Amino acid sequence: MADSNKFAFYQAKLSQSEFDRLSKFIFEQSGIKLPQVKLIMLQSRLQKRLKELNFTTYKEYIDYVFSAIGLENEIVHMLDVVSTNKTDFYREPVHFDFLNSVILPEYIINGKSINNFLVWSAGCSSGEEPYTIAFNLMDFKEKNIGFDFSIIASDISSQILNKAKLAIYKEELITSIPLNVKKKYLLKSKDRTSKTIRIVKNVRDKVVFFRFNFMEQSYNLPYMFDVIFCRNVLIYFTRETQEQVLLKLCSKLKTGGYLFIGHSESILNMDLPIEQIKPTVYRKI
Repeated sequence: MADSNKFAFYQAKLSQSEFDRLSKFIFEQSGIKLPQVKLIMLQSRLQKRLKELNFTTYKEYIDYVFSAIGLENEIVHMLDVVSTNKTDFYREPVHFDFLNSVILPEYIINGKSINNFLVWSAGCSSGEEPYTIAFNLMDFKEKNIGFDFSIIASDISSQILNKAKLAIYKEELITSIPLNVKKKYLLKSKDRTSKTIRIVKNVRDKVVFFRFNFMEQSYNLPYMFDVIFCRNVLIYFTRETQEQVLLKLCSKLKTGGYLFIGHSESILNMDLPIEQIKPTVYRKI
């Protein structure tokens, strides 16, 4: 009997009412909006949780999620599999060009180089964004005595954060990294059959990763940031949630600090304490 049920979770179907209940809960917990067309996607992604917990139906899983032990232990795992983690090194390169050509020189001219330049990569996924930022800041640090920096990187998925901390990537994922950067900051695996690279330790040490949910009531990070990257995250939220998240992000941005958002995102007509410098680049006023 046990053998016949071994793969029963593969046959499990998520009903409309079950999807409605789960999608409402996921939205309340994470701000992630799952429209009706995402039913099959949610069913597929939660299969691994059914397998892990030895459930054969989504009803069993949902009953567990809303139980006392489930509310305490399962939410993190559920959000891990639900959240989308798509990123690349040097994604939207105009932002890094602006960082290098405008923000960093301005920082030095204003005599702030004795301070620690602070960046928040909010929604960092598997680490490509904060490590790209680090590559640029390491190069700038080499040429500007007294300049130093720290990068804080956050995501809602514990699983993807573990991957980011490890900083090991397949060679096929690093094609967008310039050759001079590869030579300085990437290490090839000693096992040439693995076809992987790892970010060098002095770059890894400049990035601190932590789990963070944009739905927190207040963003009680003990820092004020010079730059915040929050790119291709807002698209998963409703318009109302987007504005609430951006207001809280702005509360952690220094006056004159910069906010980057994704090119597919818009904050038009939102009441925020920032001004547009160029498309997807804003400055706190």
